[in-house]
Amino acid sequence: MTQPSNQSKSADRRLRVAVLGNPNTGKSTLFNQLTGIRQQTANYPRVTVEHHVGQVQFEGTMIELIDLPGTYSLTPRSPEEVVTVDVLLGTGPVSSPPDLILCVVDASNLERHLFLVSQVLDLNRPTIVAVNMLDVAEVQGDQIDLAALSESLGVPTIGIQANKRASLSGLPRLIVESAANSPKRRHDPFPEKWNQYIDELAKSIETKASSQGDQNLASYSRFAAIRLLFDSDGYMLEHLKSKLGKELENLVCQERSQVLGEGSNLGEAEPDLRYNWISQNICNCIHRTKAGQPTISEKADRVLTHPFWGLLVAGLVLVCLFQAIFHVSSYEWPLVGSFGDMIEIPLKFLKQLVGWTIPEGALNSLLTDGLISGVGGVLVFLPQILLLFLLLGILEDSGYLARAAFLMDRYLSRLGLSGLTLFPLLSSFACAIPGIMAARVISDRKERMITILIAPLMSCSARLPVYSLLISAFIPEEISYLGGWLGLQGLIMMAMYLVGIVVAIGVAWVLKKTIFKSRSSAFVMELPTYKLPSPRNIFQRMFEGGWAFVRDAGTLIVAMTILVWAAGYYPRAGGLPEELSAKKTVLETELAAMMDLENKEKTKEAREDGESKTSEQTQDTDDQKAGEESEAIKDLKNQIAGIDSGYQLKQSFLGRAGQLIEPLVKPLGWDWRIGSAAIASFPAREVVVATLGVIFSIGEDLDEKSIPLRDGIKEATWEGTDKKLVTLPVAFSIMVFFALCAQCVSTLGVIRRETNSWFWPIFTFVYMTVLAYVGAFLTYQVGSWMGGN
Repeated sequence: MTQPSNQSKSADRRLRVAVLGNPNTGKSTLFNQLTGIRQQTANYPRVTVEHHVGQVQFEGTMIELIDLPGTYSLTPRSPEEVVTVDVLLGTGPVSSPPDLILCVVDASNLERHLFLVSQVLDLNRPTIVAVNMLDVAEVQGDQIDLAALSESLGVPTIGIQANKRASLSGLPRLIVESAANSPKRRHDPFPEKWNQYIDELAKSIETKASSQGDQNLASYSRFAAIRLLFDSDGYMLEHLKSKLGKELENLVCQERSQVLGEGSNLGEAEPDLRYNWISQNICNCIHRTKAGQPTISEKADRVLTHPFWGLLVAGLVLVCLFQAIFHVSSYEWPLVGSFGDMIEIPLKFLKQLVGWTIPEGALNSLLTDGLISGVGGVLVFLPQILLLFLLLGILEDSGYLARAAFLMDRYLSRLGLSGLTLFPLLSSFACAIPGIMAARVISDRKERMITILIAPLMSCSARLPVYSLLISAFIPEEISYLGGWLGLQGLIMMAMYLVGIVVAIGVAWVLKKTIFKSRSSAFVMELPTYKLPSPRNIFQRMFEGGWAFVRDAGTLIVAMTILVWAAGYYPRAGGLPEELSAKKTVLETELAAMMDLENKEKTKEAREDGESKTSEQTQDTDDQKAGEESEAIKDLKNQIAGIDSGYQLKQSFLGRAGQLIEPLVKPLGWDWRIGSAAIASFPAREVVVATLGVIFSIGEDLDEKSIPLRDGIKEATWEGTDKKLVTLPVAFSIMVFFALCAQCVSTLGVIRRETNSWFWPIFTFVYMTVLAYVGAFLTYQVGSWMGGN
C-alpha cells in the first residue's frame, strides 16, 4: 500500500490532508495505521494545542496527514476547535488550507456524525468521507449503502475498519484521485429564506476579499457567511473584523436582527436544519435489519447511566483512579523498590559522583542541591502523570468517560462546571500537575480554565509531610472516638482536605460569576459506542503527555529550583558566632565520647560473640559492628551539621528575606524562621520539613517522622525569650496556609504551559497566597482567642 518515506526515490507531488472527525470515531487509529512510525507530534506557532503529522507515500505522491483534535462541530469553543477551524481555513498560524479534508465518521452513529460532515461540505473543498466501524454497525443491525451515501453527499465515500486495517489499502489512491475534485454540487441544507441571508453576506465578503487580493477568504466566503449568521460566540466575526472592517459587523447585526424578527431561534435553527437534511438524504443509505432490538451499549447503559447504580459504579471507578494515582509512587515493586527509589537511587549516585570529583563549595552545591535536585523534582512526578494518561485513555477510548461525565454533571453544573471536571479535580488529590493536564478533556475553555485554577487547592500528596509533622507533634495520638475506630489525628487530617475542597467550591463560584462569566449552557456530549481501547493509541497518548511535561514544565522547574538554591546559598557567612560555636563544641565533645563508648561496647560484644568462630570471622564481625552507627550518633551528627547549615541559611538572601517579612507573618504567629521555610518551599511544598530542620539547627536530611525534629519544633522559642514559638494555634495556622497556598513551582509551570500565558500562573499564585494568608491569620487569631492567649 505504501512505501517507506526514507527511500531514495523522491516524491514528485505533495498533498496536505486534514484528518477530521468527532471524538471516538477511530480517527487517530486510522492515522496511526496509515503513517506507522512516520509521524511526529508538533505545536502550531503561538498555541499549545498538539497535533500529529505523518506521511504516506503512494506512487510518487507524498501524502502529509494532519491528525486534528476531535470536534463535534466547526463552531469553535475550545483552543483545540479553534486550531481545527484555522487549519481547515488556512488561517491563523497555518499558511494555507489543506489540499483535501478526510472526514472520519462512526457507522454506528452515522446520523449524528454527519452533522460535522455537513459543516465541512460548506467549505466546498475536496473531501472524502471514511465510514469507520462498519463491523459495529452490523452488530447493531445496520448496513450502510456506501454508493448511495456518496451520491447523497456529493463526495467520495469509503468504508473502513481502522482497528483491523480493513479496506485501508484503497484510501491513499482515493486521496490522490480526489485531491483536485470539489464536491459534485453545492451543499445546501438551508431553505430559500435562509439562503437569501447567507448569499447576501457571502457576496459582501467575497467582494471585499477580492478587492484586497485575499483569494483564500473569497474561496470560503459562503462558509464564513453561514458561521457569521449562526454562531453567537463571535469567533468568525472577530476573525474577519480586521480584514473587512466595521461595515461587516453592521451587516451581520442587520441580517441577524431580520432573522430574529421573523421569530427564528438562531441557537436551534442550524441543528434542526442540518439534521432535517441528513434525515432526508440518508434514509435510503441505511438498512436496519434488527429494528427495535437494544444494542449492547444500550443494555450496558441501563446500569452505567442509572441514577443510583450508575453513580455507584462511577464512584468505584473514581476511587480506583484516585487510589492508583495516589499510591503509584509509593508502591514497593519486588527487587527494584518504589518508583521514587528508581528515580532517587541514580540521583544519589550522581550526587556521590559529584562529591568524589568536585570538592565542597559553590559548584558542588550547585550541581547536587540545585541541578540534580531540580531534575529529581521533575522526574518524581512522571510516574503519576504517565499512569493518569494511561487510565484516562482507557476510560475515554472504551466510551465510559462520557457516561461518568454525564452522571456527575447534574451536581457540578451548579458551580458552573461540567461532569468532565471531576476527573482532573480527583487526580489533583494525588498531584495537581497531572490533574491540570487532565483538564484537556474539557472542551469548553471557560470550564477548563476554572478547573485549572482551582485544581491546586485540592490537598495533594506533597502537603502530607507538613500535615503529618504538625499533627503528630501537637495532636495526642491517644484521643479517639467510637471505641478507638475514629482518631482525632485522622479527623484533623480529613479537615485539612476539606479546607481545600470547600475553598475550591467558593473560588469556582466566584470565577464563574466574574472573570469567566457566561450564560449557562446545556451539557451536550455524545455517548459513544462501547469498544475495546486501542493499546497503541493509549500508550502513545501516555508517553506524549509525559514527554510534554518533562520538556516544557520540566525546564522551568529546574530553573526555579536553581534560583531558590542560589537564594539559600549566597552570600556565604564567615565563622560561627561565639554562642553557636560553643554549642557546636559541646555537641562535638559529646559525639566523640559517645562514639568512643559505643565502639568499645561493640568491640567487646563482637569478641564475645566470636569465641566459637575463627579469628578471621571474628575480625569481620568486629569491623562490621564497629562501622554501624546508633540513632543517637546520627542525631548528634545531624545537629552539628544543622548548626552550620542553619547559620549559613540565616545569613543568605533567603534567610534575610524571611527576616524582612517577619512583620508580615507575625500576625500569623510565625517568626522569620517559619517565614523562611515557607519561601524555601516554593519549588515544592514537601521541602519545608527538611528546611525547618536546617533553620531550627536540628539537622539535615530529616523527614516528618523524625522525633528530634518534632521535639525541636515543640521546644523552639521566640528568639531572646522563653515564649514557645509553635503552639497549637500556630500549628493550625501553618497547616491552613500550606493547604491553600501555591507553593509549588511545578504546578505553576504546568499552568503556564496549559494556558500559554504567564498571566494565569501569576494570578493563581497571587490569589492562592492571599487566601492562604487570610486563612492562616483567621486560624491563628481565633485559635489564640479561644485558647485565652
